[in-house]
This record gives sequence, C-alpha cells and structure tokens, in this order.
Amino acid sequence: MIGYQEKGKENRNGDKGKMGNEITYRHNIMEIQSIEAFMSIKGGFSHSMRDVYFVRAIGVPLHFTDVIRDMDQKMGKEMSSGHIAYMRVRALPNLSGVQDSSFYAGAYDVWRADGTAVLRNVTVHGIFGEVFSRAIQQVVELFSKNKNNISDSIVRNFVSKVMYWLDVQMADLVSGWTERSVMKVVAENVLKEQEYLFYYFLTLLGCDVLLLEYEKDLDAPEALTSLSSKLVLGTFDTCALPEYVPYVHEEKVVESRPVRVVIPERPGRRSGRTAEQRADAGKAVESTKKAAAKANRLVSAPAADVEKGFEELAQLASSIVMISVHDHRGEITSTGSGIMIGRDGYILTNNHVASGGRFYTVSIEDDDETYQTDEVIKYNNALDLAVIRIQRRLDPLPVYRGRKKLVRGQKVVAIGSPLGLFNSVSDGIISGFRKIRDIDMIQFTAPISPGSSGGAVLNMQGEIIGISTAGLDNGQNINLAVGYENILMFANGFFS
Repeated sequence: MIGYQEKGKENRNGDKGKMGNEITYRHNIMEIQSIEAFMSIKGGFSHSMRDVYFVRAIGVPLHFTDVIRDMDQKMGKEMSSGHIAYMRVRALPNLSGVQDSSFYAGAYDVWRADGTAVLRNVTVHGIFGEVFSRAIQQVVELFSKNKNNISDSIVRNFVSKVMYWLDVQMADLVSGWTERSVMKVVAENVLKEQEYLFYYFLTLLGCDVLLLEYEKDLDAPEALTSLSSKLVLGTFDTCALPEYVPYVHEEKVVESRPVRVVIPERPGRRSGRTAEQRADAGKAVESTKKAAAKANRLVSAPAADVEKGFEELAQLASSIVMISVHDHRGEITSTGSGIMIGRDGYILTNNHVASGGRFYTVSIEDDDETYQTDEVIKYNNALDLAVIRIQRRLDPLPVYRGRKKLVRGQKVVAIGSPLGLFNSVSDGIISGFRKIRDIDMIQFTAPISPGSSGGAVLNMQGEIIGISTAGLDNGQNINLAVGYENILMFANGFFS
C-alpha cells in the first residue's frame, strides 16, 4: 500500500533474498492446441527451472463466449480451492495522473540506482524481488533492441508503466507468490508493443499468459512475436465477450478473498436472543468494563498523563501477537505482528499482513498454545488495516484519543516481531508526519524490520499512537505507521 519498501512480510526463506540456484523460466516446451489445454496445463518446477506458457490465440472459434464463460468458471473454482491464481483482463489502465506518473517514475529511479523496487500494493523483496529485478532487465533489453535513438526517458516511461500495471492490475494475482505458484492471466486484444512486453514480463514472474487476439494480431518485429507461440482458433472478428466476474463459492461470499470475512454482531443489532439472555449479556459487559477500568486498561485516556519507564512499557508486549500466514498447503509464507484491541479476540494488523493467506496462527507471549483462525472481520486496503479474530479472551491495549497533538521529537516505543523474533521492543522518536496517497502517516525512528508490520507504536503512557506499516530498507530508521486517528475510525466498535 505504502510507497516505501515494506517491512511487513518475511518470506518462508527468512527474507534473505538469496537462493542456491537462480530461478530461470523456460517458455512453451509443449504445444498448446486449445484454450482448454492452456487452462489445464501447469508448468513444472524442478532444479530452479520453471516452465511457463505464453500463447497468442488468433481469431474467434465456435461458441467463443461459452468457452470463455466456462473458462472463467473453471478457473474460479480452482482459485477458490487455493490451487491457482487467475485473472482475465479486458484492457490495461492508463496512468491515472501526474501523481501516479511521478510515483512510478520515482520507483524506476530507485530500481535503477540500487536494484530494489518500491511499490504501493505489491511487496517486492526476497526471492520475488530478485525475480522481479531480472524480469525488468530482460524486458528493458527487449524493448530497447532494434530501436534507434532510444533515450533513458523513453525507457523510464516504459518501466513506469510496467510497474504501475503490476502494482494496480496484478497485485492480487502475485500477493501470495512463491516460485511454485500457478498463476494464469488471459488478456484481450493486446495490440501495443509495450503491453505485449508487460505480459511477457509476467511470464518471467512465473505466470502463464494467454492473449486472445480475436480482432487483430500484434504488429511487431518477429523478435518479439516469436516470444509467444501462435494458436489459430479461427478468423478475426469483432466479439463481445462476457465481463469477467470473479468466481464466488456459493457457501462463502468473501469478495474473492481466500479467508472468511465475518461480520460480528454490533451493539444494538437485533438478534434472536431472549430478553433474559440480553440482560445477562449486558451484565457481563458491565462486569468486563468495571474490571478493565480497575486495571486502567480501557481504550479511553488514562486518568493521569504519567509517563511509564521503558521496563513498564516492555511489559505491554503481552498484548502484541505474532501472526504466521499460511498458504493452502498449510505452509508458513510470511509473518507479521498484531495488536490486541478487543477482549473478545479482536486483533488489529496490517492488511498486507493478512492478505493472501488461507489461514493464520497467532502466538501470544507467555502462552504455549497457538491459535488458528481464518476470520478476517474487516479490512481496508487504502489504510492498510485489518482486524482478525481468535477464540480467546484478550488483554487489549488502549488507543490514544488525542489529548495533545503528537509532535516531532516525542518519544515512542515500537513492539513487534521483526524477522520472527517474537515481541522485540525498541525505542525512538517521532521524526515527522507524512501524507502517503492521502493517508496521514507517522514517521518514527524506533528500528523495525520485516515481520514488524502490524506491531504497536506506543507513546510513553503505553497507548497506541500508530501501527507499524512500512519502512525504507536502504534508509536509516525511516519507518512509517498509520496514526491513531485512522485506527479509531477503522476499528470503532471492536474496542473493549
């Protein structure tokens, strides 16, 4: 989400970014003779070699719309079971304005300077970062080949588009990327050379790509058209293909997310409970509130604005959790942190930590049990916030309510699980306030690392003033947090 190198996800290889053998991609080792065959084939991966398919399907076959509708349905079912990632694209979007053009041009400059990619929605680091960087280099070489007087500004504009298309159009597709991921992309009428090279770029990330060239074929040098195999389906014709509608399992309406989105009962909502049950529930709530007030751990501000010592603040780590994200095979693909915000099992984390998982396991300090859940109660991609729930009573941290304005130089403490080091505590100061994509962010110096995302940034009274979200890997303690105002707005109703 944020335009800095994210520090939230550690891949299953420890985010070292190194491999014993570099992944290479071998194209079209088998001849594809139908759309159905393209959908069915899954490229193998062995000895760091991955087979991928890049196919141009020419013309319109019989019953074309039925074939495409069946394809969407079949691929959607496979995607809902976690076997593949699939997307059909009618057209790639244009860069939406000066702000986006400037951001992705800047991302190109960073990549050219040190080989790192800093995108808003796609986390590019570790093994995926290496694959991404090599893929960019290859398509730049192809783009530049046989062109006269090509300037750096032309290359810059091209790579900016490639990064933008990946970040905006394909973020969900690559969100759970591994070197063995099965990803399939189908695109309609790709006639521009730069768009064609973008789809070839996707194959260098491990995607199988099918181009439906039913109105006209790509007009490009043979050096480019030879990158894809040609499948003739019929003659060229105009055609109105059905809109791509992501498959939704009949028993789970989850907006194409692989985890459950659960809407909890809110206070005041009518339910099937009896008057006696509601009265008992009310008494339980009152009892909980009184106990929380006695412990001085309510969400509201402390009675006295008294600073705690670092040792006292470190003890609050018991209310910060480590979240392990699992894929459909049950393997851990990444780790992050989370903050207890509600006694009834509610945990606040970053959306980029929660996204892409089939389920999560939550570890709590001084608790030998781990808690498995697939419940995402609420999420917001723009704010990069999510709430998950586990079946356990929790001891939540209070959220700051803005008694005084936060200021630069103010002392803070960050608690999270960087690199899987459970509940590490670090201190620093607020070094600035930034607006990233219209979201107010706190810049702070307390050190964080991959795995810290979703952890708490506390003031010296032990209140949450922000949630660690991102940082700049090649900067010096340049870290960002979503501020308490957005946390209060997003998670209102979960605090207890």
